[in-house]
Amino acid sequence: MTNQPYEPHETYGQHGPYEGQQYPQGYDPSWQQAYEDPHAAQQYTQQWQGQTWETQMQSPVAPVAQASAETAYLPPQGHEPPAYEEPRYQNPAHQAPAYQEPAYREPLPAPAPEPVAAPSADYGPATLGGNARVTDAQRARLEGRSPIIEPGMQPAALTALLGLLLSGAAAVGSYALLVPLVLLQAVTAAGWFRLNGMWPARQGIALAFLGALVADAALLAADRSPAAILGTLGVWVLLCLVLQLRSHADPDERMYGLMATVASSALAIVAAGHLAASADAVSVGAAAVAVAVLARALPLPTAASVVVSLLAAAGAGIAVGGMTGLGAEGALLGAGAGVCALVGHRVASYDYPSRFVHFTAGVALPLAAAAPAVYVLGRALG
Repeated sequence: MTNQPYEPHETYGQHGPYEGQQYPQGYDPSWQQAYEDPHAAQQYTQQWQGQTWETQMQSPVAPVAQASAETAYLPPQGHEPPAYEEPRYQNPAHQAPAYQEPAYREPLPAPAPEPVAAPSADYGPATLGGNARVTDAQRARLEGRSPIIEPGMQPAALTALLGLLLSGAAAVGSYALLVPLVLLQAVTAAGWFRLNGMWPARQGIALAFLGALVADAALLAADRSPAAILGTLGVWVLLCLVLQLRSHADPDERMYGLMATVASSALAIVAAGHLAASADAVSVGAAAVAVAVLARALPLPTAASVVVSLLAAAGAGIAVGGMTGLGAEGALLGAGAGVCALVGHRVASYDYPSRFVHFTAGVALPLAAAAPAVYVLGRALG
């Protein structure tokens, strides 16, 4: 603040400056007169030239025609103008392009599926990641044939070898017969579980094989009485039932396991009938089974193969029966054993068997199924 008196630049009257009245610089007395007399406002309206900085007190005006593209954005008419801010000058070349509606495009058609080639009948090459190939059973279905795959000549040869071992060991004695018989029972127990698609099933196989060993021991202790077989079979069925009831598996799975275990145990125990039968009957019956299975494996039509197998079994019964005390009656025993062997062979061929099935069930079931016929016909003919 200063103590010097205020010195006005000039004085104004009503229509111009006059002496005796002082006003500050920039003050217009017409505004005061307009305030006191509203009708005088029209006469003394101040005409401003140039731009004003009080933008909030004025309505927006249209942009000047000569305004360049670099002027600030002005809001549309009828809307409240935004607060004043310094204009931002932008280079038109750097401005973002205006939004354009994307053109409609037709949806692309879905690609046509590639044609699937028919499965080849031949085996594909081996790969580290596995190679899907058509199995013999699937090929048979595609060609309209039966999907039943027979074991073939190699399992038949093993069956014939095991049958000849049984036939020769029976002539030696009961304890000599016990060695190939135990092997037959072990292969029967394992083959039946694999034939039913249950692998590995160590507990079931072990239980069935243990039942066969108990039956063999009971037969030797009871002087080869068939009651030992029936007693062991009844006890083992009850034992299998109790063990399956204690299982924590699903009810359907427990029932399936129970049936497989009971059937495997029954077949392994029934195979002990070779030990209960007479030595001559075992020699004739085992030899007949060996010949019948070999004849069945020959590349012949099914009907012809079955007839040839039965004739071969009867002939083997006659030949071996002539070397024993049965004589010509051995033909009947051989034919009966041959029929049971063909049934076991057919069971081992049932629907999509694997190679392991052929070399277990395919080998053991013909001999195991023939054991009841060997015992019954041996007792009847001997």
